[in-house]
Amino acid sequence: MPTPTTDFHPSEHRRHEKTSGREPPRITLPTTGRRVVLEAGGRSLTLTNLDKPFWPDDGITKAGLLQYYADVSPWLLPHLRDRAMVMRRYPDGAFGQAFFMKRAPAHRPEWLETCAIAHSSGNVIDFPVVQDLASLLWVVNLGCIDLNQWYARCDDVDRPDYLHFDLDPGPDCPFEQVLEAALILHDALSELKLPDLVKTSGSRGMHVYVPIVRGPTQKQVWTVAKALAVELAAHFPGVLTSEYRVANRPKDRVLVDYNQNAWGRTLASIYSVRPKPQAPVSMPVTWRAVERGLRIEDFRLDNVPGLLRKQGDGWATLLSPRQRFDLAALFREAPPRHSPARPAQPR
Repeated sequence: MPTPTTDFHPSEHRRHEKTSGREPPRITLPTTGRRVVLEAGGRSLTLTNLDKPFWPDDGITKAGLLQYYADVSPWLLPHLRDRAMVMRRYPDGAFGQAFFMKRAPAHRPEWLETCAIAHSSGNVIDFPVVQDLASLLWVVNLGCIDLNQWYARCDDVDRPDYLHFDLDPGPDCPFEQVLEAALILHDALSELKLPDLVKTSGSRGMHVYVPIVRGPTQKQVWTVAKALAVELAAHFPGVLTSEYRVANRPKDRVLVDYNQNAWGRTLASIYSVRPKPQAPVSMPVTWRAVERGLRIEDFRLDNVPGLLRKQGDGWATLLSPRQRFDLAALFREAPPRHSPARPAQPR
């Protein structure tokens, strides 16, 4: 397949020009071995079953998945740091049985940081935190194909620094309708003067993120996302739906899924590989690229590292304190700056 371009915004090009010529060196990992001990950033790490096929039809092994994440780590890690990681493990590869795991296992390395989050049940769960290359490889070695980090940082897990929408097509929706739905959402956010970023989900849909000033609680962020989703679905009933109950949801509509902003929900991170044929990747794109048309399979495990080395992080603005919307202005009273409702401390 030809190598596509993600066509980043001019502001992003200027950001990357400042770092041109300083491309991070590529780290080559072992490709075979049942149990291999290596050093990553001064930390000792054990990788296992490197020969195991993870995408048998595409010839991609577990070692290939680990190498991909090592290759993209300079651009990926800033988006994961200081956030709890919900692990979805595929021990038998992309098409084997998967299961979610929140609590970091007891046999974790002593250097792995965790984020303690108290749930309404009273349980306190120690989530792993991916702070560096070693912890990234450790999580992937457990069989985590895609990465699902918390929407708020560990120092205050009840106050997100972005809200997001998962544009999830029904079974009778072509991908062109997903692109149309994304543009409808983009127009609405632009009218409200909300900055937004878009990426492919790596599966069948698109993800749209709005960087916000941290302050409003998770429930307030969810409330804003729901209100906008319901309003848009009412205005564009032939394209969108906000009906969350699957039994009542039209199969030929795109769900504007606001519920991914609910407590404890996550989306696949930027640059995550997805457990689908050809190992597609959740990749940032520009709104101009969405208008022109693109395909989920344009961005894959085999070509995304090259795109990143050439073009840099298309979502660098999500990490910046600038161009963030002050969501608290939408409420009559700004929420207090700090709340101990759900304490979390990295350790």
